[in-house]
Amino acid sequence: MAITLTDLEVGQEIGRSTIEVTRLDLVKYAGASGDFNPIHWNESFARGVDLPGVIAHGMFTMGSAVQVVTDWIGDPTAVVDYQTRFTRPVVVEDTTAQPGVPGATVEVTGVVGAIDTDNSTARIDLTVSAGGQKVLVKAQAVVRIW
Repeated sequence: MAITLTDLEVGQEIGRSTIEVTRLDLVKYAGASGDFNPIHWNESFARGVDLPGVIAHGMFTMGSAVQVVTDWIGDPTAVVDYQTRFTRPVVVEDTTAQPGVPGATVEVTGVVGAIDTDNSTARIDLTVSAGGQKVLVKAQAVVRIW
C-alpha cells in the first residue's frame, strides 16, 4: 500500500533500526568510497591523533541511518533532501576474532517532523545514537509523497 500525506501525523514514528558495524564493514566502505584514512582501520594511528579508537566513516553512518527512511517509503528516489550534523564519532571495536559480533551498534529512530501539503513532502527527523550518545543531530530527510 502506498503512503499518502493523509496517512501521516507529526510525531508519528515511521520506523527504527539497529545497525551493527564491524571493522570489516569499514574496510568494505573504504574500498567503495575511496576513503582509506587510517583513522577508519588503524587503531594505533587513530589513538595517535587523539581519537578514542577506530571510527566509522561519517558518511557510512549517515548513509546507514537514512535506510530507515528508504525502507519505510519504499523508494530511495523519494528522498529529495537529507542533512545532518556530526556530533560524535562511532567508535568500532576490533571484534574480527569473534565472527558475528559487532564492534559498534547504531540505533536509529525516524519520526515525522513536518508535513508540507503544498509541496507533497514530509520531513522525517532521525534520532541516531551509539553507546547511548547521539552521533548525528538535526538528521532530517525530506521525502516526496505522491
